[in-house]
Formats: sequence, structure tokens, C-alpha cells
Amino acid sequence: MASLKKFLLRKEYVRIPLLLTDTNHFEIGAKINGIPGRFILDTGASNTCVGLDKIEFFNITSKASKIKAAGAGATDMDTMISTKNLLEIGEWKKKKLKIVLFDLVHVNEALTAHQALPVDGIIGADILKKAKAVIDYNKKCVYLKRKKD
Repeated sequence: MASLKKFLLRKEYVRIPLLLTDTNHFEIGAKINGIPGRFILDTGASNTCVGLDKIEFFNITSKASKIKAAGAGATDMDTMISTKNLLEIGEWKKKKLKIVLFDLVHVNEALTAHQALPVDGIIGADILKKAKAVIDYNKKCVYLKRKKD
């Protein structure tokens, strides 16, 4: 029987390494609008998010949103929305990405309290579903399906 890696690579997936942090989160490197950042891979986050403090860093254009965010112990947080962003994770790309922007201070405080490095944002289920992601927890990687151009 072929290994998961060989099987998925034959099916035109790309393999992206993950870093398991001391807080038991998977961290993933990605670029937004061509700028590299550090993100938590979060299957429980409905949307991909970036911290409000990173709007200029990633050259994000945003507008106010009526949506309230909740997660990681915080609720009813104000958000902003940004559309038409480019997300690159390894060789996988998504144009016209919608990103939810909100204050990630509570997330980064929790990470740094456990000697983990802060992150720029969260890669959520929206991307994982679109990329038909397969997470290999044992090998600490995620496979994302290449789009046919």
C-alpha cells in the first residue's frame, strides 16, 4: 500500500510542514499579499483571520463589519473585513481571499505565557475546506490540493 504522502502527491497535493508549538498548536508559514507571516492552523476557526495590528504589515485594505468574533476565551469582539487578498501557503495559492480582522492580543498573550512565539493570524476552516486539506498529525504536515489553472 502506498504511503499517504505518495498517494496525495500523485493526486496533485502539495505538502506543507507544520510546527507543533509548546502550546500544542500547529503553526504554519504563509504569505498574505506577498508578505510572509506566522499563523496557527485552526480547524475550529470558521474563517481565516489576521490581527488588527497587522493591517499595514500585510498591506491589507479593510472595512468595518457588523460580524462579532468569538474564540480562545474572548467573545463579542469587533471585526473588520478585507477582500481581494492573495494567500500563498507553499506552492498553494488563493486569490480574492476574504480575511476577518480582529484583535488577537488575547491569543498572543496565551501563546507567550507558555513561551510560544506570537502569531500574525489564523488559517481557518474556510481555507482548509477550499484546499481539500488533509492533516497528517503524526508527520506534522498538511496537504493542500493544487488548483488547476
